[in-house]
Amino acid sequence: MQILTEADQSKIHLATMDILRDIGINFYDPEAVEIFKHHGIRVDGNTVHIEEKDIQKALNTVPSQFQVTAQNPEKSVIIGGDHLVIAPGYGATAMITPDRKQRLAVMADYDNFCRLVQTSKSIDMNGCLMVEPSDRQPKFAHLDMLKSNIVLCDKPFLGSTMSRQAANDCIEMAAIAWGGKDELKNKPVMVAIISTLSPLQYSAEMCGALIEYARHGQVNMIGLLMMAGTTGPVTLPGLLALQNAEMLAGVTLTQLVNPGAPVIYGSTSTVTNMRTGSLSIGAPELSMIQNATIQMGKFYGLPCRGSGGLTDAQYPDMQAGIESTLALTTTVMSGANFILHGCGILGSYLAMSYQKFLADEEICSMLRRMLKSIEVTDERIDLTTIKSLGIGKEYLTHPKTLAHCRTEFYLSDLMNRDDYTTWSGKGKQLLTERLLEIFKKRMDEDVQPDIAPEIADDLNRYVQAKTG
Repeated sequence: MQILTEADQSKIHLATMDILRDIGINFYDPEAVEIFKHHGIRVDGNTVHIEEKDIQKALNTVPSQFQVTAQNPEKSVIIGGDHLVIAPGYGATAMITPDRKQRLAVMADYDNFCRLVQTSKSIDMNGCLMVEPSDRQPKFAHLDMLKSNIVLCDKPFLGSTMSRQAANDCIEMAAIAWGGKDELKNKPVMVAIISTLSPLQYSAEMCGALIEYARHGQVNMIGLLMMAGTTGPVTLPGLLALQNAEMLAGVTLTQLVNPGAPVIYGSTSTVTNMRTGSLSIGAPELSMIQNATIQMGKFYGLPCRGSGGLTDAQYPDMQAGIESTLALTTTVMSGANFILHGCGILGSYLAMSYQKFLADEEICSMLRRMLKSIEVTDERIDLTTIKSLGIGKEYLTHPKTLAHCRTEFYLSDLMNRDDYTTWSGKGKQLLTERLLEIFKKRMDEDVQPDIAPEIADDLNRYVQAKTG
């Protein structure tokens, strides 16, 4: 799927350069403005006017591929090239329960999602703010979430960008786990989601977080959620040019702070529901924007982020399945290197669900199977067997079938493959019911990673000292 031609990409690029030069981007952080000014870039108050040569200079130092190191080295991931890394949902305030009710998320929910990520065969990276715990003070919640990331899961994780202080806390806590801040500078261990304030603005909080993560060699994922028709142009080409300007401005700042600092390019922009004025992430245009955004990222040689199992549905029902499958499939097939919101999202980002997490996880597993190439060799074509069986004979009982039947095909532990009589005899179980069984099984079987006791103690002391 290539929604943009090469001519389209060049046209969007030129429009972007015009926006950056003539309109500029507002950065509401004194240090960010000073960094641009120090490098000879034109500044007018908080407005920074970036020339094409400055963008190109930054692009020249961004790594096209890099590793994010996990506590368990076997679970480290590579972002860029042909690699795909999937992370769970982000930013939800509520949980949807199996009885279709909504409640505020709490820290126990966050911990359960950490455990689901830990036991997942398809999710490569743990999140941050997978849910916002209502039983923690917002100012300090990131401390408990990052501690859970380190203690409950040994995969790479996302860091907080709630403020410059939150970013520094994450760096300090990661330094406890990895043996000091000097160890982190050339070893990214976390990814920070830097969101713009569309149109054409960066908040002080995001500027501060971006600067600190770049300064310490961690990954900044420059992204945004622009809404066509409200916070961005109603036409998709206009939206693509405007969001491109915002993202390239952030990429440039990372390289001015620390040339070579790893960056991921990508948005989760979509359209406005013109009937209500609300966000619509289940719309097909989201997938069109995803494809075009990933093309533009590759146009610049940058690792690209895409969106995951997104839906406007309030429950993991058929609507959620349709919209999430469309979004995930388009993103994967467009060549994304990193997927955020891979699992769990409901209600236009406002809610998460354990059932939805597991359903999306199954979609991710199927897509990973589809991405595997078909190995074509003489042995696998196996003309000898084809000729020996000839016309009209069956393959089911052949030794070659018996040898490969457990490894050749994708075998789902979730989907129903029974006929009606067998399914009926087993109680006519619905998928949502099966998902609850699997969730309970995963929680029962989860084993906490083997973390050094002194690291756990130091993390606890750090959190207690910060929260008083």
